[in-house]
Amino acid sequence: MRNTWKVAKWEIKRNMKNKSFVIGLLITPLIFLFFMIVPGLFGDSEPEVITVFVKDDIHILDEIEQSVEQNPPVNWIIEETDSDLNGMEDRLKTEENIAYMDLTEENMNEGVITVHTSDDMDEDFLFQTHILEDPILKSQLEQLGLTEEERAMIEQGIAFEVEEITEVGVNDEKESAADPLERIIPGAFAGIVLFSIVITGMMIFQSASQEKKDKIAEIILSSVLPSELMQGKIIGYFVIGLIQVFVWIGISLPAVLWKFDIPIFEHLFVPELAILLFIAVLGYLLFASIFVGLGATMEDISTSGNFQGMVLMLPFLPFIFLGPILNDPSGLIAKIGTYIPFTSPGVLLIRLSMLEEWPWLEIILAIVILIISVWVFIKIAGKVFKTGILMYGKNATPKEIWKWLRA
Repeated sequence: MRNTWKVAKWEIKRNMKNKSFVIGLLITPLIFLFFMIVPGLFGDSEPEVITVFVKDDIHILDEIEQSVEQNPPVNWIIEETDSDLNGMEDRLKTEENIAYMDLTEENMNEGVITVHTSDDMDEDFLFQTHILEDPILKSQLEQLGLTEEERAMIEQGIAFEVEEITEVGVNDEKESAADPLERIIPGAFAGIVLFSIVITGMMIFQSASQEKKDKIAEIILSSVLPSELMQGKIIGYFVIGLIQVFVWIGISLPAVLWKFDIPIFEHLFVPELAILLFIAVLGYLLFASIFVGLGATMEDISTSGNFQGMVLMLPFLPFIFLGPILNDPSGLIAKIGTYIPFTSPGVLLIRLSMLEEWPWLEIILAIVILIISVWVFIKIAGKVFKTGILMYGKNATPKEIWKWLRA
């Protein structure tokens, strides 16, 4: 085990002294921040001021102005006018960003108020007119002569609650939609960890292949066992992946908090996070064992065949299930993806980020399958690595790899 840790430390030091790795480590989160923040700087510009002329025959102008003030995204200037539509028509044709509405008893009784605008009016203006509904409704209720209690009852509206009928009886707990951030934030963090350590796991493939190509594997194996070399690489690149996660989050988190004002820490450190991270680590161990064994079978990365290329695509298989999972995280397709070892880590993280109640039986079964798969593939990778790392001259074929496994 001592030699395993020596190999792990050597891999960590070698990569941390690699200028290309360090530059990529720092630039990657900056690129994401650039595309996240810079477009917003152009899109969050102050909306144009719209002047709304109101012919107020029902005397609710003060309420309209108050409603506009209480809705900051609405950038209106309210102007009272005595002109009718004919008197405003010339201004509507020649000026920009102006609107006219005629609030009369007749319009109120018909329930339709036409808003006339100048040409090329902002599309958001139509959606912003909903702020007029409240003052107009209050005016209508006042005309009906209702008491304060009656008006309050009508303005309150109706809310619907769901009660679940079970075999035992009525579930007294009213179903309420939990804050989705409570599920999304831990799931997203575990997903970042999985993505980062799997990307570094793919670097194991390059490391093993490069050592074989440079013919330094024999020198290394004179001091350590093949199993110790393989395990050391897996542990070393796991630590490198964690370093990558902390650097990325350390650079990105302040900008995310500033931009979106999301209570990340409030929802991140929850008990469920430990399970999500455990799933991510199992996913890394599974793919890392495959990559380190595959790298030992290749003399030159540039001449890798379709077989090696297909294996490197394994971590991205969960994207095949992405559509069905988003549509129905408890559906058949989502459950199938949960039990396939190569898709299980990604599918589980996506599903658990969407489900309010976790299917614990499915989770436990999927984790057991993952643990068994990790153990099996580490054993297989050990046999392939032991033989392949000392074979020179060509890339191993699937047929040759199968012979090594049977030996």
